[in-house]
Amino acid sequence: MTNQVQVCLTPSLLPLYNVEDYIVVVIDVFRATTSICYGIENGATAIIPVSQVEECSAYKEKQPGYLLAAERDGEIVAGFDFGNSPFSYTKDKVAGKTIVLTTTNGTHALHLSRKAKKIAIGSFLNLTALCNWLKNRHENILLVCSGWKGNFNLEDTLFAGAVVGQLQLAGFVADDPAIASYDLYQIAKGDLNGYLKKTSHSERLKKLGIEADIAFCLNVDTTTAIPVLEGDKLIRL
Repeated sequence: MTNQVQVCLTPSLLPLYNVEDYIVVVIDVFRATTSICYGIENGATAIIPVSQVEECSAYKEKQPGYLLAAERDGEIVAGFDFGNSPFSYTKDKVAGKTIVLTTTNGTHALHLSRKAKKIAIGSFLNLTALCNWLKNRHENILLVCSGWKGNFNLEDTLFAGAVVGQLQLAGFVADDPAIASYDLYQIAKGDLNGYLKKTSHSERLKKLGIEADIAFCLNVDTTTAIPVLEGDKLIRL
């Protein structure tokens, strides 16, 4: 039977899918999944995604050696080691470390997907490595866009479209949201940064003075690490 690639355009739509039937790829391009891919590539032992800031704080006493990362509405939560910027996940900061992470959108989408056959993390940084791995799974794939506070966003949808394009070439059958994502990617791929300057999230990040993060998140194929969820930890495949 032909495998399918489907796109869930926002976590609010996840109840429409039986996630246990899929390998799920969680996407939060600006910036959680980019930071996770970069951190794992740079030697982080594990990244533990949690939904709430309070859960993240609880690790302070349990595991004082862990790094704690918390972001809400694009900003670092006061009292934490760092937030959601990929520039916090450099080799000198994260190699050999375990990081506990909570973000506005990405970790929420990940927790809603926990019943999946497998959860992997996708970003433009590991696009080709991820797609090559997915092609060899012979499973149905669900690309879950983290969106913004439950709503649709462009950047995650564009990345989903990039994945759909590669999987279709390998014979996967796309659903309507996947086709729409791919068509959008075709419009934008010549100048991702230029196209995504229109996005509301890009505007939010610009107001915070972190345009460099946006440009970094749109680098393609700079890493090969595929973070996957094992138990409660994201580790290198």
